Amino acid sequence: MFYEMGESPSLIGRIERLFIAVVLGLMTIITFVNVIARYVFNSNVLWAVEGTVYLFAWLVLIGASHCVAITAHLGVDAAVNLLGPVTKRIAALLAVGACLAYSILLLIGSWDYWYPFASDLSFLTTEDVPMVPGFGWLAFMNGGEPYDKLPRFVPYFVLPLSMLLLTIRWSISAIEILKGKRDSIIASHEVVEELEDRDAHVEKAATPAKEATHG
Repeated sequence: MFYEMGESPSLIGRIERLFIAVVLGLMTIITFVNVIARYVFNSNVLWAVEGTVYLFAWLVLIGASHCVAITAHLGVDAAVNLLGPVTKRIAALLAVGACLAYSILLLIGSWDYWYPFASDLSFLTTEDVPMVPGFGWLAFMNGGEPYDKLPRFVPYFVLPLSMLLLTIRWSISAIEILKGKRDSIIASHEVVEELEDRDAHVEKAATPAKEATHG
């Protein structure tokens, strides 16, 4: 479920939220700086596009795992809501089982794709993204020779990492369904109504302040 007012997410959830916010902020700053450099100073940040693409990949893939944790993935539950409690739980178990199997396959595939870049192909670097300060210790992956650009296994690491987090999230969802703590893995129409009520509450709370300002 979405976190209720006053409810604190887990440590991993807070880290994910902070990470997503930082990545989104970096994407905005890099894009803004590149636009200013191009149209005002007739220059260009060479690595801006590639760097933004990698950041966006991290944002989407890590965000997918976080959305599982807060049941934010959208879905159609019109037919499921017609089922009884027991049947609905069985349907939820079948759904989460399919999602778990799929995430495991993605985890295996992403690891098989990433591992060569961290072993035999560790010398491969990105096209334009420079080496990030503080990552110089990764030279041991290149036979002790410092990288002039960011090695590919660094941005590509989001593939196995995000799929591992996704697998863990689906496993937790399955356990919660078995324990009866939840009966759905998607954001239903009830969540939409909850968000609308919350927005109405915020608007109502802000009305006195607006009236005082105009007064």
